[in-house]
Amino acid sequence: MAGKLTTAQGTGILLVTANVGSLFEDPENLQKTWLREFYQTVQSHKPHFLAVHCQEVGGKNYEASMSHVDSFVKELLSSDAMKEYSRARVYLDENYKSQEHFTALGSFYFIHESLKNIHQFDFKAKKFRKVVGKETCSETLESTPSLEKEKFPQDYFPECKWSRKGFIRTRWALPDCAFDLVNIHLFHDASNLVALEKSPSVYSGTRQKALGYVLDRITDQRYERVPYFVFGDFNFRLDSKQVIESLCSTATMQTVRTADTNEVDKLIFRESDNDRKVVLQLEKKLFNYVNQDVFRENNGTSLLEFDKELLVFKDRLHELEISFPPSYPYSEDSNQGKEYMNTRCPAWCDRILMSSSARDLVLKPENEEKSIVYDNIGPNVCMGDHKPVFLSFRITAGAGKCCQRGEKIFREAPL
Repeated sequence: MAGKLTTAQGTGILLVTANVGSLFEDPENLQKTWLREFYQTVQSHKPHFLAVHCQEVGGKNYEASMSHVDSFVKELLSSDAMKEYSRARVYLDENYKSQEHFTALGSFYFIHESLKNIHQFDFKAKKFRKVVGKETCSETLESTPSLEKEKFPQDYFPECKWSRKGFIRTRWALPDCAFDLVNIHLFHDASNLVALEKSPSVYSGTRQKALGYVLDRITDQRYERVPYFVFGDFNFRLDSKQVIESLCSTATMQTVRTADTNEVDKLIFRESDNDRKVVLQLEKKLFNYVNQDVFRENNGTSLLEFDKELLVFKDRLHELEISFPPSYPYSEDSNQGKEYMNTRCPAWCDRILMSSSARDLVLKPENEEKSIVYDNIGPNVCMGDHKPVFLSFRITAGAGKCCQRGEKIFREAPL
């Protein structure tokens, strides 16, 4: 699989984010396809270090899906496709009985046998420890020293009593650079009608607050600062008000209210002429647009102008250019690989973001031939309602040396 590491070659890194909730609703059909596509991506990019951040592990009913989760993890750890990954760390939040702590996040890390020297940070002892063997941790992650885990406070999203949103942070060290990997799941849009009321939407504001909280936590004074990658289901949405104005620019809007409470129940957008053809029907959980092709043509990139939630973080978070279609909400019908569900406006929810210093690790040195790929997995088959998204790149020898803070870490905790 991965070739023998040499200084010239550098270390192949593959970061993957995947909301896997659908896999546990229909494990018989979806899981096999998902794993096949995932293994093909691993074999195609041949990373030395592989990080997979999953959200909604276990699906909507974790207790009923426990056995499916166990078999999913067992398959990943023992499959032929992964046999050259001699070390692994798996962190599963299975504490579903604790409403106060449960996030349904799962972080998987695999290290190829040819990568001899990798260490993981112990947040309690504040030092790096060499990674050996394979370990799975699924008990109370709050007290696990090799990670930091937090669930967002309930008042961040008071509408959603059972919210399972939060983050898990781990820290890793290669021979000459260290970096944080943060698995994150932010709040969704509870209602299409509410999202349309103003620009930016109230939900966008909630996500901004939560993401700001995470960035402040991972860059505070408790530990040395290192480059960081934040990847997961950010639930970023297109600006509903602006995108609907664009999609329905020649349409007139009809409002349907409920008889008993007079609340808005449905919005119907019709062409002014053309037999008053319906262009869009919008309800709390319905987004039925007449022409889904607009989200697929040129990978939907004409709609990126409405993808604005990252703008407020432009000095703190960076992303490579998006050239894949919106990652959500795909049909969960195992025969449909490219169809979107008529529930939400398709959006790039699943992303891989990075700090300025992490971007330097990915892009530098500029004069070297770089094989950087930012794309989705399983574009033509059903992967569940979210398509996984990956970033493949190489960290060249000495890349971390440009970061003095990084060097300081190694002086404090010799490897």
